[in-house]
Formats: sequence, C-alpha cells, structure tokens
Amino acid sequence: MNIFDRSQHIYVSSDFDAIIKDTIRFFNGTPVHSIPISKRFSGTGVYALYCIAKSGIYSKFHRVNRTAFSLPIYIGKAVPKGWRQARQLSSINAKSYELYNRIYEHSHSINIAEGLEISDFFCRFIILEGRESDLIGTVEAALIRKYQPIWNTLIDGFGNHDPGKGRYQQAKSDWDVCHPGRPWAEKCQGIPASREDLFQSIEKFLNNLDDEEQP
Repeated sequence: MNIFDRSQHIYVSSDFDAIIKDTIRFFNGTPVHSIPISKRFSGTGVYALYCIAKSGIYSKFHRVNRTAFSLPIYIGKAVPKGWRQARQLSSINAKSYELYNRIYEHSHSINIAEGLEISDFFCRFIILEGRESDLIGTVEAALIRKYQPIWNTLIDGFGNHDPGKGRYQQAKSDWDVCHPGRPWAEKCQGIPASREDLFQSIEKFLNNLDDEEQP
C-alpha cells in the first residue's frame, strides 16, 4: 500500500487564471441593457444586475455606476437543462432560453418589490454554450469573489424560487424582508430577520464604498 502524499492529489493549472481573467475581461466589455431585455434570445451563461437608483436605500449605487456600470448588485448564472447530470448537448444548449428567462424572472421580482424601481436596474451578460458552458459556475464564482455583490453576500434570497406547498414553514428570505412583494414569500411562516437590522447592514455596507476604490 502506498504512503499517503497529499501533494500527489493537488491539481494546478498554469492556464486557469489566464482563462478566468480573459472571461471576466470579456464579460465587463459586453453591452449593458435595461431590464427586462426587450428581445428574447437563446443561450445560457452568467449575468450581473446593476442599480443606479438616485434615492432610497441603494442611492449610493448611482454615484458608483452613473458613468460606468462597475459595481453589480447581484450576479447569477443560468445553466443548461441537465447540466448537473452532464446530459446537455451543445445543439440543445444553443436553443435554450435559460439566461433570458432568468433575467426576466428577476425583472418581475424587482418590479413588484417594495422600495425598488425597475427603471433603476440594468444588466450585462455573457453567453457560454457548448464546451464553454462548463465555465458557467466557475465564472459566476469568480465574479462574486471579485465584486462581492450585496444581494449575493449580505442580503440573501433574491434568486430564490417559490419553495412550493409543504415548505412554507421556512422563514422569509432577507431579500423578501427588505423588499416585500413576491406573493409566495408572504406564505413563509418562519421567523425572519429584523428588517431594521438588515437595513442597517445595507447602510453600513454602502457607506464603506466611500472609502474603497471601485473595480
């Protein structure tokens, strides 16, 4: 029996960082669109939402994003059907509408949420299909680490779906506490976080932007 040597199990790729940096460079150069996007398109990939609100709890995003969309409020992914089971073929992948549909769902959530205006939100996205669809989870994670979007890292639950009948005993997400409006979230019966505490956390997070150099 061989003696265990951890170093023999560690994979390191000299190309990995270069690939991710190039993907993020391409992502940041893609056009920005208002949401919901006016034209339905096919594809899967990674997207970011940006806020430019001039008033309200997120008004400091206007200062950051008014000339260049540099700080996302949320980053997400849309994967092909069967992605987790590796069943998706590139020919099917290209005909899917998961990316468009996901952004549309978010547009609806924002549109019906208290304290938010859909006209204050924009998006950019990168389409990853075929072999490149294997990068979706990695690129999403890299972007979240780079930008630390507030709706990913501090206020959780924006990307949630209706948990369905029989699971409403769970608490309402932090995002739904801050921005009530999604009908299914109102059915959640668990004890949620304090809205006042969450708003204080948001204010503290955004106050830190004054002292930090933006990406």
